[in-house]
Amino acid sequence: MVLLREDQIKERVNKAAETVAEELAQHKGSYAAGGNKKIKQDNFSLDFLKPYSVGQQFSVDDIKRKLQKAFLENNLKDVQFEFGVASFDRNGIENYFTRQSESFAAFYEDSLHNTSIITLLTPPSGSPGENLSSDEAFIVVIPNIKNFVLKSLRWRIITSIAFTLVILAAFYLTVRTMLRQKKLGEIKNDFINNMTHEFKTPIATISLAVDAMRNEKVISDRTKLGYFSGIIKEENQRMNRQVETILKASQLEKQEVDLNLKPVHVHEVINDVVDNFILQLEDKKGKIELLLNAPNDLINADEVHFSNLVNNLMDNAVKYAKENVPPVIKLTTHSNGKYFTMKVEDNGIGMNRDTIKRIFERFYRAHTGNVHNVKGFGLGLSYVKTMVEAHDGDIKAESTLGKGSTFTVDLPLKKA
Repeated sequence: MVLLREDQIKERVNKAAETVAEELAQHKGSYAAGGNKKIKQDNFSLDFLKPYSVGQQFSVDDIKRKLQKAFLENNLKDVQFEFGVASFDRNGIENYFTRQSESFAAFYEDSLHNTSIITLLTPPSGSPGENLSSDEAFIVVIPNIKNFVLKSLRWRIITSIAFTLVILAAFYLTVRTMLRQKKLGEIKNDFINNMTHEFKTPIATISLAVDAMRNEKVISDRTKLGYFSGIIKEENQRMNRQVETILKASQLEKQEVDLNLKPVHVHEVINDVVDNFILQLEDKKGKIELLLNAPNDLINADEVHFSNLVNNLMDNAVKYAKENVPPVIKLTTHSNGKYFTMKVEDNGIGMNRDTIKRIFERFYRAHTGNVHNVKGFGLGLSYVKTMVEAHDGDIKAESTLGKGSTFTVDLPLKKA
């Protein structure tokens, strides 16, 4: 667009210069000053046999007015110009400018940034001094034509850039949306697979228990009958808990959970939760290290939800322990004047960078080869993050693949 515009301007300037040159050339080669026109000359020779040149017959202002008129007719009103009339003696000895505008010399020398258009002034055929007059040329210089072109096209260029940015932004958003939809599709498929597995296991157990209870030996044995009915009740409660987990996630997304905030001593909650995991850790020959160093552990919290929060962090550390490696969980607390900090460290399988970025997303679960080797819906850490933020706190995860993970929770202390 810029190159085309530059060529258009050059073509119009050339046309305007030719128009003025033709008009000036009409007076070239005459012995008179052209009617009652006053003769103006810089280098006037007293050789009366030599016809007048164009530079002798027209002043700078005369030529400037003619150029301005020609530029206006060719739609070049805002284009700046400088001009000069050069005289070339046929013997090649005297070459000089008979007329030139104020800044012509400086712009004419800088041919790199300025455009010069040269038009020969040829006297009319049959004029008295046709072959006696010196050769002359009319030179028009356009200063900084590229800058003028860019300035004249600035709104088109800005519009083009704006549309280009819009197109790029639309392309980026489209690709981003497609990738996000792909990830959501994968998460949805994983969630469905996990949910199917989680529900099929208790259903299968209940089915087996029901079949066993139909056996005549079991029917006649009250102890076995109570045992199998207990299994059915336990598996039914397990299914109810799973349904409640999914419904709770839906409520959290809609922000429909009301917190019953009251003063809670965090160390008491931690000790109660840890007691529930001692048997699991002993079964895996693991251990837990408690370093409850916080001098102040009193916060405003919903005791039930906060207990679930700590329980989920502990459960996560136990579930993702390395195979055939005793799990070691370290739970540390400390506090300053404003915040209570709880840190849960483990020596489990760890996570890569991509997993850390998405670990708090709903239904997201890290791929560990077999999607069912660790039970759950991928809602635990999402619930933890939601509850921490609901308590005006902050949580961050740090992990190294193969070495373990660390979750740090900061919560505001209860104000005195």
